[in-house]
Amino acid sequence: MHNQLMVSLVGEGGAAAASAASGLTAWGWLLVALPLAGAALLLLGGRATNSFGPLLATGLSWASFALGAAILVAMLGQDPAERAAHLDLYEWIPAGGFELSAGMLIDPLSISFVLLVTFVGSLIHVYSLGYMEHDPDKRRFFAYLNLFVAAMLLLVLADSYLLLFVGWEGVGLASYLLIGFWNHKPAYATAANKAFVVNRVGDIGMALAIALIFATFGAVDFATVNAGVPDASTAALTAIGLLLLLGACGKSAQFPLQSWLGDAMAGPTPVSALIHAATMVTAGVYLIVRSHAIFDASPDARLVVAIVGAITLVYGAVVGCAKDDIKKALAASTMSQIGYMMLAAGLGPVGYAFAIFHLITHGFFKAGMFLGAGSVMHGMNDQVDMRRFGALSGAMKITWITFGLGWLAILGVPPFAGFWSKDKIIEAAFIGEGWQPWVFGLTALLGAGVTAFYMSRLFLMTFHGKARWTDDVHPHESPATMTVPMIILAVGSAALGLVMVLLDFPAWLEPVLGHHEHEHPVLPIPVIMGATLVVVAIGLALAWFRYVKESVPTTAPKGSLLTRAAREDLYQDQINSGFFQWPGILLTRSLNYADKAGVDGALSGLAAGIGGSSSALRKVQNGFARSYALTMLAGVVVFLGALWVIN
Repeated sequence: MHNQLMVSLVGEGGAAAASAASGLTAWGWLLVALPLAGAALLLLGGRATNSFGPLLATGLSWASFALGAAILVAMLGQDPAERAAHLDLYEWIPAGGFELSAGMLIDPLSISFVLLVTFVGSLIHVYSLGYMEHDPDKRRFFAYLNLFVAAMLLLVLADSYLLLFVGWEGVGLASYLLIGFWNHKPAYATAANKAFVVNRVGDIGMALAIALIFATFGAVDFATVNAGVPDASTAALTAIGLLLLLGACGKSAQFPLQSWLGDAMAGPTPVSALIHAATMVTAGVYLIVRSHAIFDASPDARLVVAIVGAITLVYGAVVGCAKDDIKKALAASTMSQIGYMMLAAGLGPVGYAFAIFHLITHGFFKAGMFLGAGSVMHGMNDQVDMRRFGALSGAMKITWITFGLGWLAILGVPPFAGFWSKDKIIEAAFIGEGWQPWVFGLTALLGAGVTAFYMSRLFLMTFHGKARWTDDVHPHESPATMTVPMIILAVGSAALGLVMVLLDFPAWLEPVLGHHEHEHPVLPIPVIMGATLVVVAIGLALAWFRYVKESVPTTAPKGSLLTRAAREDLYQDQINSGFFQWPGILLTRSLNYADKAGVDGALSGLAAGIGGSSSALRKVQNGFARSYALTMLAGVVVFLGALWVIN
């Protein structure tokens, strides 16, 4: 690391601001270094760190949060135009005329992610102290958690696409390690492999996007790329945008690369809360918003982003309606909610800030619900089938209340967090001209109603109705190390949205995203708000009558064709297998056959022919003088005959 860290102010959305950054910003590299050091110490220290390793990892994660909070306070004391600081660390890639430094971009967008990742991540570290207390490999688990936090922070703080890609791959590696943490169970190892492979498909898009960015702009840092966008061709920008979207679809489990997220629930529940609810799966949304200059210059690429988000929010909601596994139902919900964020990002300047707004509130209430699911599993002997739950509100009051606050938040019931963030996306979806506001707006509205149904189904089947417990369970509340993080996240689920509105969160992001004048939806805002609350009430009522008023069978009924399809994730695995896996297998087998029958066959035939002719000629060499004399005589006769014919 350089002894002298260069700090310069860069306004990503405008001209560079020439003023000195705060001393705290110069220490921004510690945000990544602290959890990374914890991961290295626990992994390299081995069993010698068993006694203090988990506590050390937790403390280092909280230290990163404390530094991030201090930097935020320092940024709030600056003028909005001076809140983007570029921290130049060291010369990373010198290659002829191309030079790239490793640097960090600390601005309102990245520091918002820093605080989300470190605060929610640190709470999950605390939760894991109780959840993983009796696991003999908990030191390794906490090392992986620290590794993930470090990689995620590098991703959001990177000042270039190439350094972002390092963090991008880092979170993918950490996700693989944590999903397959209990890899002695084949199903868990398979789930980890599936997540890794599907994400590699998206990562190919990301890698190609970076290559095309370099070919187009001659650089890969955000400042140079954004400055060069006005002079780039629309075709190149569209191609870059679509490739970036492919990468985002892999990380954020968006259509058509969403099949891995449900299986990823095989990992320990804290992993689901940290990686697959609050942080890593939102990396794709961050990538799109960070690349807003490219998407603003390519309406076609931006439209595809919105279409992908709309498809995924409906897909996840439909799948969530049929899942009986509490964690897989929450995973489908996560997929759907990130679909809302992608839809907002695809709406352009009118939706960028709301995508990040919902991302942050979602991080709180969804992480809280995942931790609540882990608490339920803790009290129910690790069972996950909601058809075997019911009436847990009495035995697990803290879990019931904290989960309930998250449930109200995701439904968008005022004044809880989701009301302020998700409803803004629905309103933004009705802005525009032509068919788009009606298609995107009605899709977002429909998604709100279906979300109310399946999330109410999950909440009511788990905590209300009649007890459907098996004989081997004795429901009980979780220890304080698990319930305290749940309580804190529940407070965020209840109040964070209103706080962000009062602080004018969209204005906070203006130095990064630029100022955007308010636009009016095609329908009056009170009508949209009223319609949203009506469809939410309908969804909740349907769930109440179906899963409280009526008895819930302990085994899933056969159900309709759509229900059976939703249980199978709308046959996404079968589609992937039919269109991608089996054609590849058949191609490989065909090439293998062609190799054996063609190349190997020709060579084997030639060898056999030579061997056969050699065997035949070998019989002439029999060792008898009379045979050799006869052969010589025959040769002389043939030679003389040839001379006679010629003459």
